[in-house]
Amino acid sequence: MALNYVIAVTDRDKHRKMAELYSRLGLQPILTNLGMGTARSEHLALYGLDSTEKAITGSIANDEDTAKLIKAAKEQLYIDIPGNGVMLAIPIKSVAGGKNLSYLSAGKDIGGRPKMEFKHELIIAILNEGQSDAVMKAARDAGATGGTVLHAKGTGSKETGKFLSVSIAEEKDMVYIVAKSGEKAAIMRSINEKAGPGTKAGAVCFSLPISSVVGLRESE
Repeated sequence: MALNYVIAVTDRDKHRKMAELYSRLGLQPILTNLGMGTARSEHLALYGLDSTEKAITGSIANDEDTAKLIKAAKEQLYIDIPGNGVMLAIPIKSVAGGKNLSYLSAGKDIGGRPKMEFKHELIIAILNEGQSDAVMKAARDAGATGGTVLHAKGTGSKETGKFLSVSIAEEKDMVYIVAKSGEKAAIMRSINEKAGPGTKAGAVCFSLPISSVVGLRESE
């Protein structure tokens, strides 16, 4: 199945324009979350994720529409130039039934298989509210450059209480970090050791493959 979850991280004043690009391709649903950038100023030239308020726009697209969306974002929002945000595509492995597939693909052909070679991965950390600095410090110690913080709320059952010192049904933060595949393991290991379960941050992290990404124009 060649479907992707396409995410764009931009400054909040650009999120309406970005959502319009998604809408023109007939993508649905289009979801927008608010977040904060975490990159330090000396890294702006590499990743374009500073400490300003961010918007995360996402939707489902087949490979053809993914390419069109990235092209439009480059031409109209200059997403490929550092400082204007990041756009990435995460391949979807499966969906729950034919009706779900029809809705998410808008009835379009999704023939083909997802790419299996990934140069970058998206690290997602779920942590206790207000502990993103500790998580980002641990990530930076292992080579991470920046990330985006989102606020969330756990919905675990009250009976569960805590699991490995992670409170289930409390206010949470989420941190998104885009990393090279070769650096991903070290970053996740550092987060786990310095800010993982059993610490005040209580971070649990995992990674997702990225089939394509723009906005990370790194120095050779």
